[in-house]
Amino acid sequence: MEQESSRRRFILDMARGIGLAALGGFVWSAYVDEAKASSLLLRPPGALQEDDFLRTCIKCGLCVEACPYDTLMLAKPGDHKPIGTPYFVPTNIPCYMCTDIPCVPVCPTGALDQESVSSDGVLDINKAQMGLAVVDKENCIAFWGIQCDACYRACPLLGEAITIEYQKNERTGKHAYLKPAVHSDSCTGCGLCEKACVTQKPAIFVLPREIAQGEVGDHYIKGWDKADEKRVQNAKAIKTETQINKKSAIDSLNSDLEGLY
Repeated sequence: MEQESSRRRFILDMARGIGLAALGGFVWSAYVDEAKASSLLLRPPGALQEDDFLRTCIKCGLCVEACPYDTLMLAKPGDHKPIGTPYFVPTNIPCYMCTDIPCVPVCPTGALDQESVSSDGVLDINKAQMGLAVVDKENCIAFWGIQCDACYRACPLLGEAITIEYQKNERTGKHAYLKPAVHSDSCTGCGLCEKACVTQKPAIFVLPREIAQGEVGDHYIKGWDKADEKRVQNAKAIKTETQINKKSAIDSLNSDLEGLY
């Protein structure tokens, strides 16, 4: 009986061990999946680049507690976002551009960098780059010819981050298009425009800048823009040489045709 009891205990212990290992694997795989699904996240003002942010943020939630508008949320299991990290969804609650930016100074690790949102040592929310607003021109009713400037009026940097471009409506001949245009050098990514959009699904929305913007590279430069010259000042010239074909044009043509007969 004692031998049978020991055997039963051994089998139960084995089952528990296998169950715990399976549970651990499930939890770990779930964490990995959550950590990967983060390319479209919008972070608080002053957030470091995503990889650096994830390494630096300790998931303390102090920035979330400091936000007076409940804009910031902490990612939970099942949100498909890195668990415990702060983010916001402008369609729900945008960033209301607090002048004292309370979420930034409370960060204990520098994951939210005060210097990046400061001018001459004073906090300046207008320097934030949480993301960049993008206009869906096919579904923005202003591009249909229906008068709407909701996003323009909602923008806290009125006439800077979003401007209105006027264009004659050739279809009617007597109306004008009032087309919104976003300017990346001023847009903070606060999402107030997205919240204000009148369409069922916002036709203007905020994306992380690395998603919303392309990259010119060092091959092109604005020769008329002195500031753009600084961008390529360390670029190295790459020279390519092509050997000149010494055949005459008719000989080259004949050689290309030889394989056809």
